[in-house]
Amino acid sequence: MGNLICIYIEDLDEKRSYPIGTSLQTILNEIASQLKMNVLGAIVNNKLKELTYEIYKPKNIKFVDYTNPAGRRMYIRSLTFVLYKAVQEVFPNAGFRVEHSVSNGEYCRLTNKNTILTEEGVLQIKARMQSIVEANLPFERNEIETEKAIELFESQGLHEKTKLLRTRGNLYTSVYKIGSVVDYFYGFLLPRTGLLDVFDLQHYHNGMLLLAPNKKDPSVAETRLEQEKMFQIFSEYKRWGKILGISNIGDLNKSIEEHKISELIKIYEAMHEKKISQIADRIRKKWKKIKIILIAGPSSSGKTTFGKRLSIQLKVSGIQPINLSLDNYFVNRELTPLDENGEYDFESIEALDVKLFNENLLELLDGKEIDLPKFSFETGQRYYDGEKLRINGKNVIVIEGIHALNPELTSLISDEVKFKIYISALTSISIDGHNLLHSTDNRLIRRIVRDHKYRNYSALDTIKRWQSVRNGEEKNIFPFQENADVMFNSALPYELGVLKRHVEPILKEVQPNQPEYSEANRLLKFFSFFIPIPDNEIPKNSLMREFLGGSTFEY
Repeated sequence: MGNLICIYIEDLDEKRSYPIGTSLQTILNEIASQLKMNVLGAIVNNKLKELTYEIYKPKNIKFVDYTNPAGRRMYIRSLTFVLYKAVQEVFPNAGFRVEHSVSNGEYCRLTNKNTILTEEGVLQIKARMQSIVEANLPFERNEIETEKAIELFESQGLHEKTKLLRTRGNLYTSVYKIGSVVDYFYGFLLPRTGLLDVFDLQHYHNGMLLLAPNKKDPSVAETRLEQEKMFQIFSEYKRWGKILGISNIGDLNKSIEEHKISELIKIYEAMHEKKISQIADRIRKKWKKIKIILIAGPSSSGKTTFGKRLSIQLKVSGIQPINLSLDNYFVNRELTPLDENGEYDFESIEALDVKLFNENLLELLDGKEIDLPKFSFETGQRYYDGEKLRINGKNVIVIEGIHALNPELTSLISDEVKFKIYISALTSISIDGHNLLHSTDNRLIRRIVRDHKYRNYSALDTIKRWQSVRNGEEKNIFPFQENADVMFNSALPYELGVLKRHVEPILKEVQPNQPEYSEANRLLKFFSFFIPIPDNEIPKNSLMREFLGGSTFEY
């Protein structure tokens, strides 16, 4: 009995004993019939592990499937490797790159300009992927010396990976294999290709769109969404990165080592200012018609600083912006809708008095004076304190909020007088050619730093709330982003290098016995790729200052 260890299986709420060195896969095989899930990995003592992981000490285990964000990332990562292998076999020497997330999938392309990818070619790749899945091949993981990994990837022409590994400075590196094809991934993979039985691959622009399983129903692949404006803004920023030689973390680290980062910061900050100025110019050209500017975007996209910088550019053009806060238009607490958990759903559009909001807008546009409503968050009631509002011919009304692009919010207002702006942090650099740096992670990191600095929240608090925030975005923001007249990308390629010094101590406060430790640990590992960048070069009016502090604007 001395060779047995006690394992607590959270899914079953029971303890079982197993021989030392038992793998998670062996435990899963024994209890699979009791689990109503398609298991992809496991959280062991609040750290994500692959099913091949062997246990030598007492542990707490929670198995994860595709409904868990960690499981979903493992699935998509593994699927990307299968796509890479299929591309190598169907189009040898064509090169392969994952560009960015868009249209509910991942946009990928061949890098050899001499290889034209047609619909027929995509169908060939998809068929090869299906045969790799059906073969149920193992994903083999090996720890090798980093110098050997660099030689291996150089021989395959994967120079982005070698640049990243050289600047990371680790002695050993984990590499994955499917047969003879070798790759490096940020994060774990599934045990075998046979688990990847749901996906789709479609011809998309000059490349292909990889569609993983639907989040709510993993038995079917995601449906492609048309997001042409989002695709164009991603493509524009990717082109900028290519021109400036900053496409991935390896490029960024190299620019720091070569003392070029100061100039890079100045260039990108100037690009931001130019973009905001161009948006103001578009509004100026139509300003006799445009009376309302609507600004929407997800959490931590930099909406507030963007709005302040846009206001300055509008004033340069002789336009006087007036902010109308949606916070003043909440319905009384007893009328607030409830969510599925019976909690007040303040993010629902029904939490706003849309009727009164439209009536007030119509009165303002008609030159009338309105009594400005106020809302007390303490009492949950609307009140009036005598403040009035009227606009003149030089004014535009600026409305910022999660529902700003939802047509229902301004349903009684003619589209002719509205100018709609969508802002998000669309990360333009990647980890390397096969590993995306997701915009969602970028925004989460911004929020952790900001919440800690301005709201005294711990990383634990912010991570705990994040899924609820994301659910609200999926419901209230993302469906309307293509309604925008213009999109603005607030992401800066060097910002994670700057945020590194600020966020790491906050993340390290999350304790191993807390469920959020798994996510904090993932983000800390992620920051091991970055060389830190001092923030003294960041201008006082930069969008980054909304999160770092030290802004010239008041919030």
